Amino acid sequence: MKKEIEKKFIASYIPEKTNGFLIKQGYLQMDITRSVRVRAVSNEKVKRGLITIKGVSDETGMSRFEFETRISFDDALELLKLCDLPLIKKTRYHYNHLGFLWEIDEFHKENSGLLIAEIELEYISQTFTLPDFIDREVTGQKKYYNSMLIKNPFKSW
Repeated sequence: MKKEIEKKFIASYIPEKTNGFLIKQGYLQMDITRSVRVRAVSNEKVKRGLITIKGVSDETGMSRFEFETRISFDDALELLKLCDLPLIKKTRYHYNHLGFLWEIDEFHKENSGLLIAEIELEYISQTFTLPDFIDREVTGQKKYYNSMLIKNPFKSW
């Protein structure tokens, strides 16, 4: 099983918008030790589904075990019907900066106005340069986890 290492930031804007992907995301199971997530990902060219199982984060909030596998888009849509409501809806943009891929999520519905940027690293102490659109780091702050945004949406803060 792969260990995911990522840092999470608030973004102040979306740089150089490219074609984004609409993501509809829900959780089949969430508790303090793991989550089971379903995603339906689409744009005008691509439609795919994903199931992801994530373990608990380490003390830094940067690292946790993750297992992800592709499923059909139609299966993902059916599984989303079994998920706790509301679903997370967001558009994801990719941005390359100095050899690193940044994923910027623009949230919709009850989380509208929230922009979160993430970078995946190969190891915890790996260094990188922040792009101009980064406002502040929120790695490990649970209220910014997608699973928490379902229970406590951004608009209610």
